[in-house]
Amino acid sequence: MYAVKSTLPDQDLKVVGEALQGALVDLVDLSLVAKQVHWTVIGPRFRSIHLQLDEVVETARTYSDTVAERAAALGLAPDGRASSVASGSGIGGVESGWHKDDKAVQVMVGALASVVNRMRERMEATEKPDPVTQDIFIEIIAELEKHHWMFQAEHKIPG
Repeated sequence: MYAVKSTLPDQDLKVVGEALQGALVDLVDLSLVAKQVHWTVIGPRFRSIHLQLDEVVETARTYSDTVAERAAALGLAPDGRASSVASGSGIGGVESGWHKDDKAVQVMVGALASVVNRMRERMEATEKPDPVTQDIFIEIIAELEKHHWMFQAEHKIPG
């Protein structure tokens, strides 16, 4: 049952709904990963990485809200519960404990690359059924690729 009836045909809504839900869990997890690393980074580049991680958190949280609201506008109930994020995210786990600055950068470069790659798949999947949703994915990819680039460039980590 839908609380809001979408203007998209059911088959298109299914494709778009799966893409939006997948994006939501990846973005929520990205914000959590970045915040965990933010709290545990140590080393000579602590301050710059610490501040850069907050920018990733802000981006991920902003776009998770955008994605969830797009789903709701289409009549789909977004699911950002911890269990859904844990089972659906494409980001690998983060080790517990302290993260030396170079390791923290590697973790974030990997997490960002993983999310970008999955967003690109969603971008392609939504091209025909819903260009509006595809446009959201294009915007998200641009921002996440900027973070990916900046972590690599500023910290000279080959990617």
